[in-house]
Amino acid sequence: MFGIVRPCRHRLGEGLSAQWMAHLCGLCLALRRDHGQFARIVTNYDGLLLSVLTEAQAGPAAAGRRTAGPCPLRGMRTASVAQGEGARLAAAVSLVLASAKVRDHVTDGDGLLARRPVALAARRVAAGWGRAGERGGCAVGFDTAVLVDAVDRQAGLEALAGPGTPILAVTEPTETATAAAFAHTAVLAGRPGNAAPLAEAGRLFGRLAHLLDAVEDQGADAAAGTWNPLTATGTPLTEARRLADDAVRGVRLALKDVEFTDGRLAHRLLVHELPASVDRAFGSAACAHEPRAAGPYAPPGGPGGPGAPLPPEPPRRDRRGLLAGCAVWMGLACTCQMCCGTFEDPWTRQRREGLCAQCDCGDCSGCGDCCECCSCCGDGCDCGCDGCDCGC
Repeated sequence: MFGIVRPCRHRLGEGLSAQWMAHLCGLCLALRRDHGQFARIVTNYDGLLLSVLTEAQAGPAAAGRRTAGPCPLRGMRTASVAQGEGARLAAAVSLVLASAKVRDHVTDGDGLLARRPVALAARRVAAGWGRAGERGGCAVGFDTAVLVDAVDRQAGLEALAGPGTPILAVTEPTETATAAAFAHTAVLAGRPGNAAPLAEAGRLFGRLAHLLDAVEDQGADAAAGTWNPLTATGTPLTEARRLADDAVRGVRLALKDVEFTDGRLAHRLLVHELPASVDRAFGSAACAHEPRAAGPYAPPGGPGGPGAPLPPEPPRRDRRGLLAGCAVWMGLACTCQMCCGTFEDPWTRQRREGLCAQCDCGDCSGCGDCCECCSCCGDGCDCGCDGCDCGC
């Protein structure tokens, strides 16, 4: 599970957290249904934004929901999950980009991929994902050639980049690819008038994703001697931060021109959580339970004090056996549910709160007092207080 938008469920609130999980599970199941069990490995947090945007424009009834069976990643519970063309678009884009990422790692000879047999197997997997993504894109009317072209141009631009090269020249292919994917959600939702502002939001989101990835990897890339766009172009962190903050503002402004049926989750993820992603990448995490990395933007001080715990629920008698409980525990441990969410105890089935619920998330993602979180977006903010767990 990777991506720059990794929302804190404590900030999302119960309602939006359930919607977010519906889209995450919907993407995972769309990958399995259309492309096989192994394809589920490319499930990612940023890809599900395409499903979120499609549903936000068309509405849940038009986009479609279904009840999925028990899954270890949900504590062996059933759930209502997103389905339809938005989830299929997210699956197709995720496959194509994952294919490109694997090929890039093979070319760089990263880790085990430096070994010829492993590299050959990885190339075969990447080729299969690329073809599957192309088929999936065609099924929803999206030409994945724009993604493939962006990946191909990226390699050429990186080869030519050097000190003094504008960093935005390196991020351009990513911007173009994400702009096309975001704009196609308007086509799927039957709202062609939204295509232009969504393309702008997608372009800036792609810029932000590229920049934050470069910031987070710069130290490791330097140690490994691998290529990094910031290091190669000589772009200082202060400039990268300025560009990231401008991109966040640009996404917020672009979304004001988009007509949504129910845009609360899309607004929360792309307006409230993107600044938190920037803070996290630059070492100034906005949520108290997140680790604060040392860096030029890391603020002094530590996490806030623990919040008041919820009253315990009475014990339940339908306990799981040892092996079944271990299986559920492994599933929960592989997700963020045990650290930031609500889940059932693997053995007793009692309701448990993750570590996030035991901390003070501070300033509600940089918006001041929690009950004032809706005032930080300027005029026209329609996010409500669904994500503010303060009883307002």
